[in-house]
Amino acid sequence: MLVVVVFTIGLQQRRKIMIYEIRNYHFRPDLIDAYKTWAKAEAIPHLASQLDVLGFWINSKDAPEVNGAPQDHLGTANVTWIIRWRDLAQRNEVLPRILSSPAWQDIFSRVPEGPASYLRIEAKFADALM
Repeated sequence: MLVVVVFTIGLQQRRKIMIYEIRNYHFRPDLIDAYKTWAKAEAIPHLASQLDVLGFWINSKDAPEVNGAPQDHLGTANVTWIIRWRDLAQRNEVLPRILSSPAWQDIFSRVPEGPASYLRIEAKFADALM
């Protein structure tokens, strides 16, 4: 019983101090291969050196499964990455600084076809349940 109590307290403390930012991008599908090349060569190495990036994914060629209400014309996001933060205050202080840095601005200047290639950018925040 003591182990369960210690685990529960530890889990509650961890939940209070960590949030996860899940970033979903709807990037132009006709440019996704060029985006993948750019992300692997430039964006991911830089972002991972500056942030606690847990993963970065591009949709596979397999069709997504969607149930329930229909989606809008953009469909599902085709790029997803997750950043771990201590709290939202840390995120709001660090992320704008990283994304406005000269190094990131240089890298971002080479995103395929420029910022207009992002059809939608979504960021949501999650607490871990396990």
